[in-house]
Amino acid sequence: MTLEKFKPAVSKYWLMALAGLMWSAVGIMLCRMAYYWLKAVSENLALLMGSVGLVSALAVYRFGFSKIANKNIARLCLLPNQTCIFAFQAWKSYLIIIFMVTLGITLRHSPIPRYFLAVIYATIGGALFFSSFHFYRRIWQAKFDKQSCL
Repeated sequence: MTLEKFKPAVSKYWLMALAGLMWSAVGIMLCRMAYYWLKAVSENLALLMGSVGLVSALAVYRFGFSKIANKNIARLCLLPNQTCIFAFQAWKSYLIIIFMVTLGITLRHSPIPRYFLAVIYATIGGALFFSSFHFYRRIWQAKFDKQSCL
């Protein structure tokens, strides 16, 4: 009896879907937190900070997270068709996630005003959400293109 039969294996299609859903969910969660923090301040300040967060999110998406998403997609394409469900992210990414969660908790418990944190949360959350569409696009392409890795 080997442990291999207990490995929760799924197809690359599901790994791609899980990665996209995870990026979308975390992005929405962070943006939602930013929204509620900005809701508590004046309308002018909220509009200013929200705009800075949106513009920053687009920049981080364009020059950072979209490249990370594409690298993750390329990595997923190289995996065998039935792979452990936890492979939707590289093992190094799990270390980055732990660091980011710890940093988020630390920032939320710091004396930094929430409306400043809202910009950071909106930036990261927006960039994650926008980047998640790279995964969905690959899934969509696989449906119509038999050359796709899925």
